[in-house]
Parts: sequence; C-alpha cells; structure tokens
Amino acid sequence: MGSRRPIGSFASVLGLASLGSLVACGRDRKVDPAAGQSPDGGVEDVADVALPPQAAALPTPTCDEAPAVNVFVGPGAPWTGAPLRVMAVSDKPLVGALSVAREGATTSTSSARHDGPPYFWTAEVSTPSAGAFTASFRQDACEAGHGETTLAINVGTTQPFAPWIPPHGVWVTKASWNHAYENLYSAWIQLLFDAADGEEPSWSALHEIIRDPKRNWLFDHLGVAEDSGYRAPTMKPDCADLPYFLRAYFAFKMGLPFGIAECDRGGDGAPPSCKNLVTNEDDDERASDKRKDGAVAMFGAFLTVKVADLAHSGSARAPFAEQDADYYPVPIDWANLRVGTVYADPYGHTLMIAKKVPQDETHGGVLYAVDGQPDGTVARKRFWRGNFLYAIDPALGGPGFKRFRPIGRSGGVLTRWKDEKITASAEYGDLSRETEKLDVEAFYDRIEDVLSPKPLDAERALMESIVALEEQVKTRVKSVENGRKWLAKHEKPATMPEGSEIFETSGAWEDFSTPSRDLRILIALDVVSGFPARAVRRKDRYATAPVEADLQKILDRELAARTIVYTRSDASSFTLSLLEVLGRALSLEVAYDPNDCVEVRWGAPEGSEELSTCNTHAPADQRARMATYRVWFHERKRPARK
Repeated sequence: MGSRRPIGSFASVLGLASLGSLVACGRDRKVDPAAGQSPDGGVEDVADVALPPQAAALPTPTCDEAPAVNVFVGPGAPWTGAPLRVMAVSDKPLVGALSVAREGATTSTSSARHDGPPYFWTAEVSTPSAGAFTASFRQDACEAGHGETTLAINVGTTQPFAPWIPPHGVWVTKASWNHAYENLYSAWIQLLFDAADGEEPSWSALHEIIRDPKRNWLFDHLGVAEDSGYRAPTMKPDCADLPYFLRAYFAFKMGLPFGIAECDRGGDGAPPSCKNLVTNEDDDERASDKRKDGAVAMFGAFLTVKVADLAHSGSARAPFAEQDADYYPVPIDWANLRVGTVYADPYGHTLMIAKKVPQDETHGGVLYAVDGQPDGTVARKRFWRGNFLYAIDPALGGPGFKRFRPIGRSGGVLTRWKDEKITASAEYGDLSRETEKLDVEAFYDRIEDVLSPKPLDAERALMESIVALEEQVKTRVKSVENGRKWLAKHEKPATMPEGSEIFETSGAWEDFSTPSRDLRILIALDVVSGFPARAVRRKDRYATAPVEADLQKILDRELAARTIVYTRSDASSFTLSLLEVLGRALSLEVAYDPNDCVEVRWGAPEGSEELSTCNTHAPADQRARMATYRVWFHERKRPARK
C-alpha cells in the first residue's frame, strides 16, 4: 500500500521545517491584499505548466511500489503572498503526475516529466489561499493507494522573518547534503537554463536568470524578497566562478554547508594544488561589513567577493588524486553525467552540464552545458569536441567530468568528504578515476558511446557536427563584434600579456581578445573536416557502413551553404561561408588580438576587397609575439602555465 507521510518524515519525502525546503507552519497575521491574496481568501489560480522541450519516449507504464520519490515545496515557509511551488524528483523514469489539491479539489497538476536522471515534475499554485494543501505524486499504472508519495502542506498568512544571522559566519547550516538534495540541485539547474533543443540561449549576467521567477524554482524561497528586492546580489561570474556561485546560492537557500578551497593554478610543469577550506561558517570581513544590512546582503558580499576571489581556472583542474580539491571525478555514463556536473577543461575553461537529451530514433543523445564569460555573459551550448577540450598532460592537472565534494561536519567543524567516504556512501558512491586512463581519442569515443549507445546514421551524425560548428562560429561573431565596438571607442591599444598569460589575464585583453575561443574554433574545424575519415575508423558505430567519399561531398556542400555575417570596420556587412572559414584556418591562428581590425580577425586575404576597409592594426611588437605563439594554435595545444 502507498503511504501518507506526515511532515518531518525522511522516508521518501525530504524533511520540512527543519530543512527549510518544504512545509513550515504559517503564523496568523493580517494580510495585505496587495501582497497577493484577496481579502476573502480568494481562489487559487492554476498555473500553466510548461512541457519540457523534448521528452524521451515513455516506457510502458508499470507500477513501482517503492518509487523513491522526493517531494519539495517552495517557498521554505509557504504563505499567501507567494506562489506555492511543488517539485517531485526521482532517479527512476516513472510515468505519472504531480498534483496539488486543497480540500480535495485539485488546483494544479502536471504529468510532464523532465528527463534525467534525476527525473522530475513541477506544479504551481500561483495565488494560494491560507490553509491545508496536499501534494501527491501518483503513477499512472498504480491503483489508488499504491506507489504514491503524498505530502501535507500548510500555507500560512504570515510573511517569513528574515534569516537569522549567526554570530560567526555567513549563514546557518541547518541540513546536510545527501542524494535527495543533490537531485533537487540538478533539477533546479536544469529549470534555470532550460530551452528548446537546438537553441543556445545566452544572458547578460547570472542575476538576470536568478531574478526570473519563471526559471528560478528557488526565487524568493526564503520569503524576504532576496531575489526580487533591492538587496538581491549582482552576479556576473566567469567560467570558473559559475559552478561555485550556483552551489553557494543553492546552499544558502536550503541551509546547507558550502565550502571552497584555496587552490593555485599550477605552473612550471606542476598541476594545480589545493589546501584549506573556506566555508559559510567562517567569518569573512566583507560579509561582516554587511551584517547590519541583513543576511541577504552578507551572502551577496560573500559570493561576489570571497567566492569570486578564490575560484579560478585551477580550481576544477586539480589532479584526480587531490583530495583537498572541491571536485571529484565521476564515471562517464548516462546516470552519472548528471545536470550540475562540472567539466574541467585541461586548459582552464570550466563548463557545467545543464541538460541531457537522450538518443531517439532520429537524433543522437546530447549534453548541453552552460559557462560564464569574462564579461559576465552566461550561455548554453551543446557538448561536442569543439567545445569540451581534452588532453592528457600531468602538468595540466585532471580534466574531465567532476562533481562537488559534499561538505559535512566532523568534530564540530565543516570538512570536505575524502575519496574513501564518497566511495563508501550509499548517498553518493560515484567516484571514479577512469578518465585519467583514457587517451584523447578514447575519451571522445567513450562520450559518443554514452550519448548514443544505439547505431547512428552517419550522414545525420555529420550534419549534427556541422550544426555544432556553425553555432560555435556564430558565437565568435558576437565576441569579435564586441571587440570591434571597443576598438572604435579607444585610441590606446589593449595591453597584450606575455606568453601563456594571453589565455588568462584581466582588463580589456580578457574581455575582447579571443585566444581560447579561437583555439577551440580551430579544433572544431579539425573535428568537422576529419569526420569522414573518423566515421570510417569507427564504422561499427553506424547503422550502415559509412563511405568516406560520400560523406566528404555532403560536408563540402553543407559548409559552402552555411554562412555567417560580420560587420567590417566601416560598418558594412560581409558574408563568409563556413567553407571559407575552414580555408582560413592558418590565418585564424593569429586572429585573436583585439587591437587588430575585424577584417584581420576573420582572416581577410591580403589585397582583397574584404580587407580594404581595415583601418587598424595591432602594434608591431604584438604581431611579432603572435608569430612566436603561433605554434600553440598550429599544434592545437595550449601551453602549460609558467
């Protein structure tokens, strides 16, 4: 029989008031009608529930008597002045519906399953009245009372009080990380960055997404206008900061522990190394300065100053064996490449998985990831060899897929879990160092096999690679255009760093140069141009044996047909086909300097009409150094940090 569990049970409904994630008793107080409830209590509005952009084919429904579904409710203390949000999360691809009812009448329901794992369903009551609600997840194939997860919810009339500020530290640790919270974390991130398959949305800053109640399931979760009010933090993380900002934000909202290590970037042939642990329970000077302004202001200062200072390109690249690092490596399989998993690029870039789309009858499986840029932009992009670089070099550290190490309490203080504890834990148990045993080709082969375990159509796989390249080149158009606009307004050239520092620096060079992006573009061009030969090498992956000559014809045709348009120095437009971009690979090896005109940055040939509008060139000393550094781009291998 199914069970109806009271608040506070940890069996399959995660704890409530003590964890701050579900139900807390409301307190009676006169309600301001302007706050969202009509004077007579009103009638709940049924929120429209959006279908996920693409769902995998549903299996034949069967009744699972032990579905292991966790139900979460937001805000932490539901009240009449905020929408009532409910989410059901499971590791299993169940077929069913999540509903919210009041006094037996359903007010919101959704059977739309977001794919995983974890799999999840969401429902919302936009204007709840005060009183008792029931949230239930029921499976289609189960009889009444079987395989159900049901939760009682009380909606109060009182706006929650501001979070208590501890005498030491930034926020109070109320709960512990576990598998259920990790599932909620994954589901929250997927909703945050969700978009239709094939789209690559971008946002000017992370706080633009965080402040969107349609995306952020934790919007104003504490009930004190922490996202909608004037104290809401400004968040503009770069790629290394982004995973930490998201992890800290989630931990702050849920009362979970958070920690970040003090790592170096490595250099002189040594990989990054880490030490110490700065946590939410440690005193922080900048956060303490905001104590008088409240818990939200303290959190904002901790996030945008302390966390941003400590997170950098070496944080995710720490060697696999480094147990003082914030991340640990995970197996390369569908279940463990969870949303929220970080990808550590060996050359310093960091991305985070934001969505998984399983293989279907016509398309291969896809991973989408988000990353931050130096200007604060956050964008979603698909996983492929041109975006996710991989290399084996002990001096670069440990690349690949990693998850945050849980932070727990030991001897009264917060500490990070070591490998042995993660491996032995029933809540985690997913540590794996298989990646360090894979060479470059084996790594990418492994990813292809995980994303698309069934045989592919070679022509369709080629087309998907071409589309990925097109998306990547179009993204470069935006970056180079930003540089053109900057160059038009500044007479003094951007200072060019020395040596490998061209990839990691600050100021105008960091914002408008493109050495890292161009290295990726060059690799992407190699991947697409080499697809026909690679398909023949891996012919067992395809439904019919690929013919290299046939694939080459398709490749040439498609590259010639697909175009990008960039703005020249005189504001006129110029069109290039992807085939022309491929033919300019040599020129693109020295096309990243923002002090060069945009025509040079797109490899315009000497004496061409295209180049005739160029009016600015990089200083001679910078051109000389680029000639020296060209070997890195020609060999497609970023140098180790000195």
